[in-house]
Amino acid sequence: MSHPPGPTSPDPQQPVTATPPPQYPGPTATSPQYPGPATPPPTYPGTAAPPPPQYPSTTAPPPTYPGTPGPPTTYPGATVPPPQYPGATAPPPQYPGATTPQTPYLPPQYPNLTAQQPGYPTTPQPGHPGAYANPAAPQPGYGHPGTHPQYPGTLTPQHQNPAHPWPGHPPQHAFGSQPPAPDDLHYRHLGSRVHVAAHQRGADATAIGQLATQVPGFLVSLAVVAAISVAMFGSTAGWIMILAWLASGALIFHRPTELAFARHVLKLRRPLAEERARLEPIWREVTARAGVEADTYELMIENSTDLNAMAAAGHVVGVTTYALNRIPSSNLAAVLAHELGHHTGGHAWAGLLGYWYSLPGRIAWAVTRGLARAALAVARVFSFAGAGLMYLFMGAFVVIGFIAAWYITIPLVLAPYLLAAAGRRGELRADQHAAALGFAPEMAQVLHHFQAEQDGAKAYAAAQGKKLREPGGLAKLLSSHPDNYTRLRALEPYLQPIR
Repeated sequence: MSHPPGPTSPDPQQPVTATPPPQYPGPTATSPQYPGPATPPPTYPGTAAPPPPQYPSTTAPPPTYPGTPGPPTTYPGATVPPPQYPGATAPPPQYPGATTPQTPYLPPQYPNLTAQQPGYPTTPQPGHPGAYANPAAPQPGYGHPGTHPQYPGTLTPQHQNPAHPWPGHPPQHAFGSQPPAPDDLHYRHLGSRVHVAAHQRGADATAIGQLATQVPGFLVSLAVVAAISVAMFGSTAGWIMILAWLASGALIFHRPTELAFARHVLKLRRPLAEERARLEPIWREVTARAGVEADTYELMIENSTDLNAMAAAGHVVGVTTYALNRIPSSNLAAVLAHELGHHTGGHAWAGLLGYWYSLPGRIAWAVTRGLARAALAVARVFSFAGAGLMYLFMGAFVVIGFIAAWYITIPLVLAPYLLAAAGRRGELRADQHAAALGFAPEMAQVLHHFQAEQDGAKAYAAAQGKKLREPGGLAKLLSSHPDNYTRLRALEPYLQPIR
């Protein structure tokens, strides 16, 4: 092969010390063909090789030379696993409708609650008309006008005192400002035909017992209404007033009157659109399992940071914002099933009806007691002897009343204790109703939560060097709710594994 011409060609007579010329492939090739837009000059023997060509910066990838491994080829339709980033510990996604196993007898870990936080106070707190009255205070029945109606829908004996919130318990936020509670409810009847029971509601032994206990108070109230009506309006108009009062009890089943009562007395409101979107599917699943028409009842909301709910009047089911937004759907379904049990058993309307017809007697007793206290205060100012005479006079009046009308006075004295016993029985029946619908483990979790709050309240008080006063014997007899362990023991038959 000849050398390329040039002025630096070596003399054939002189020895060559440079490297031999490169052997280019091909018999007719005279110069190498370099890739790139321009062909570089050839490299002659004895000269330094030029640097490799510098390609302009473009967006195209660099050429792949033979023997260089390239990236793996992705074929159409092939599924490529997602990249695994180091340190990622995210759990697998939870798909809607997926059920998670629930462990009975384990309290749920609700957000923003710790074991050291105090729960519902064990010392008596006055409730409002939507909650059970103070368990340690005199309960319904003539002679105790300061108490409120006993609505069996409330899960807890009393509401939290707003002046003493739980330390560490955050304020309630609007729905949507925090992540919603997990939807772990198994919707058995979603999209399927619902069986409707022949009897939508009734009156069980608890409801009948509540009405029977209120009969003495009703008779006293009837006497008070009759005396005032005849004295103020005469004989004819007086009897019309009496009949109107007797017929007024039907208003507890009148939907507009119920809603007005719930808004203005119980401080409930209609749910917002996003609240209804969460609440209604759960409520329809509960009513479908019970064979009850869901639209029979009115769902309402109470702005509260307590885990609670209530069944009031004839068609109202109320739930707190905390229970709606912060607990799992399965536990919320158990709470709603408990309230539905109060309605189907007749506890709600029987309690309100008895309270309404005993109200005039309560008011009359409150006025009488106030006048007696005022008379005693005046008598003490002038003379201790006069005060002693007043005490003797009132004591003689009470004794004469017991002797002359013992069949009225004795039931009136016993009425608060009997009503409290009926209320405790109604709570157990409502728990069993929820368990029969398949919510026994979830109901047990809610009860464990209540007990954890009470234990936290005791621990918090002990850390501050205080001691919460335990209710005494009479206070327990006047409690409208059984203790949590009694309710858990009543649920044990429904928590046993099927053999």
